[in-house]
Amino acid sequence: MNNCVIPQGYTPRLSVYEMQRAIEFIKRSFPKNLGSALNLKRVSAPLFVRTDTGLNDDLNGVERPVSFDVPAVGGAECQVVQSLAKWKRWALKEYNFYEGKGLYTDMNAIRRDETVLDNLHSVYVDQWDWEKVIRPEDRNLDYLKDAVRRIVTAICMTGDELEWEFPQLRAHLSRDVTFITTQELEDLYPDLTPSERENEFTKEHPTVFLMQIGKTLRSGGRHDGRAPDYDDWELNGDILFRNELLGRALEVSSMGIRVSPESLDRQLTLAGCDSRRKYPFHQALLRGELPPAMGGGVGQSRLCMLLIGCAHIGEVQSGVWDEETLNLCRAAGVHLL
Repeated sequence: MNNCVIPQGYTPRLSVYEMQRAIEFIKRSFPKNLGSALNLKRVSAPLFVRTDTGLNDDLNGVERPVSFDVPAVGGAECQVVQSLAKWKRWALKEYNFYEGKGLYTDMNAIRRDETVLDNLHSVYVDQWDWEKVIRPEDRNLDYLKDAVRRIVTAICMTGDELEWEFPQLRAHLSRDVTFITTQELEDLYPDLTPSERENEFTKEHPTVFLMQIGKTLRSGGRHDGRAPDYDDWELNGDILFRNELLGRALEVSSMGIRVSPESLDRQLTLAGCDSRRKYPFHQALLRGELPPAMGGGVGQSRLCMLLIGCAHIGEVQSGVWDEETLNLCRAAGVHLL
């Protein structure tokens, strides 16, 4: 399905060549700022994992991962990662990270079942994924909020640095974060859809952390899906910025304090995912063998869109688009990579 809209009068602020320079600048600057903000070190990460490890992210449970067999290892089935949410926590233990320190990495994924290709969504996903070891007593809302503010500061610092290099760019991001739960948001706008609620709320609150993603709301629905085996649904959320160019909220980061053995046990049952208990990752978690952690991802292309002021994600990443999108952007003078 195509839902692409090019704002009337939109003109890219940078040439194709300058766009590549700006993307390179952001991808060099932001990881440094993020690592300093959260005490993280860069590591290498897999493009694919063995299916039988349970390390791949099931997202909402309906998206099909890209799978293939590897004859050289006995025909084992592997999957291109859909995210590194579980792998990162496993890596904290394998790489011997200790309390207060963590890792970040480049995550590249394929979401073959993305149902809508629009200004913000594509089949290809690129993120800076991060994870850090925390103390058991840090599994609380205050610790989560502090991490959110640090990430927002790193994003805004990167925007400032980008504007020094490219004076024609003006992102005008707010460092003042408004915290609200999905239930509180539903109570404010009970007649709107989840995405419409985000769009409406960010009109007055341009930087938002929307908390408790995955929980069932009083209406009986959920604001959005979240796998039951990495975030604690009580201690997670999305960082949203107001995108005035598109007139909507832009989710830049999904993050949270990770499940404890108790919350994993509870959420697997609530989500009807008890079959996952057989996987090595889940068994290790339920036995308490993995360290308490928090983590998340910051979308690379989305952050570039936001800071550069692009109308379409295809301006900052190479992708595959339908003919309608290609023709619409071509007619508007928007160059898709």
